Amino acid sequence: METLTSILTAINDLVWGLPMLVLILGTGVFLQLRLKLMPVLRIGTGFRMVWRGRRPEAGARGDISPYAALMTALAATVGIGNIAGVATAIAIGGPGALFWMWMTALVGMATKYAEVLLAVHYRETDDRGEQVGGPMYAIRNGLGRRWRWLGGAFAVFGGLAGFGIGNMVQSNSIADVLNTSFGVSPWASGIVMTVLTGFVLLGGVKRIGAVAEKLVPFMCVGYVVAALAVLVLHADRIPAAFALILHHAFSPLAATGGFAGATLMLAMRYGVARGIFSNEAGLGTAGIAQAAGRTRHAAESGLIGMMGTFIDTIVVCTMTGLVLIVTGAWSSGLKGAALSSSAFAAAFPGFGQYFLAIALVVFAYTTILGWAYYGEKCWGYLAGSAVEKPYRLLWTAFVLVGAVTHLDFVWLVADTLNAFMALPNLVSLVLLSPVVARVTQEYFDRQAAPRVSPLQAARPAR
Repeated sequence: METLTSILTAINDLVWGLPMLVLILGTGVFLQLRLKLMPVLRIGTGFRMVWRGRRPEAGARGDISPYAALMTALAATVGIGNIAGVATAIAIGGPGALFWMWMTALVGMATKYAEVLLAVHYRETDDRGEQVGGPMYAIRNGLGRRWRWLGGAFAVFGGLAGFGIGNMVQSNSIADVLNTSFGVSPWASGIVMTVLTGFVLLGGVKRIGAVAEKLVPFMCVGYVVAALAVLVLHADRIPAAFALILHHAFSPLAATGGFAGATLMLAMRYGVARGIFSNEAGLGTAGIAQAAGRTRHAAESGLIGMMGTFIDTIVVCTMTGLVLIVTGAWSSGLKGAALSSSAFAAAFPGFGQYFLAIALVVFAYTTILGWAYYGEKCWGYLAGSAVEKPYRLLWTAFVLVGAVTHLDFVWLVADTLNAFMALPNLVSLVLLSPVVARVTQEYFDRQAAPRVSPLQAARPAR
């Protein structure tokens, strides 16, 4: 087992090393330039589309509202990475890592936009009448038959990775947090999670979307409000915190207290890696959820989808990072969730750590729901819709397995499979970038065209 773990660790270090980070960022930069910086320049438009997406226009095709589709995607991305992942990045890479997370998000907005646009543009109607899409369908329908193996590879890697990083790792984190903070037995928390997960999943995408559109905004707003309260208590330290972030984004740090010191490369590596881990731009997963959303144009879905990256990283991750810096906890020598917990405990003695524990539980649980849908559509692509009910039952059972099992090896396998998911998606994004640019241009040309009323259209020209 130790030999196998060593081999997998070496593979993981390779696939998530500098070449992969450069590939993901490079694809994002390429798409930003191909789109003439539209995703960054249209952030305001994206927020308006999210608000309008709560009530889709008449005639739009899909199974759930665009807003519910976005919340389903956010359910999978806003999770442990926003709390423990950010803390690890700053603990190892220093405050400058947060700057590189911001850069990853701004670049990743173009990647996420393209992923979602292609997923909707090439989506299909399955044998149950539901809209299905994602990188596997974009590859098959956009690149042609000789590339079908690449779509199949994405589906296999995604279907397997979900059981680890989207299921067992999350339920294990929940069980650990509840046991550490409240003394709840892992078996008890595992059984409760299993029942709740089964109830939601057996209702299909509409129930997942209904739960996500209520729970995700609540958890995001609640966490941001709590973080803002910490920042208000330390308002005098906020300017210095931003100065520290910007300065150390380009400068190495000397050892400070429990902090071992970080090079510029560590700040970049951990900022980029944790940013990608958090918002999943480049993995292609968001397009699977957004393909179920009701929409009249793929570009509209793309505009809504790219805001998931903005909300996840620019908003939620920034809140975590600033709390760690203004409280001074970042240099304590702690890492992960323990570091974030110490920061909230320092700001709110007596209950700060319990609030963070509850936030972690909710974040991780919604990730289980979001990834359940991703995995279901991956296996559905490979084996048809008949696999859905057995898959949901198996997924629900693995929630309990994860809660009561030691998972270091599972985490390693799932993290490696995540990288293998990214490769087919990134290849398709580059090869289909002309389609992304064309569909986007057509949409904005149509929006800019003067609207003609039926009476004007019927009036004879003079």
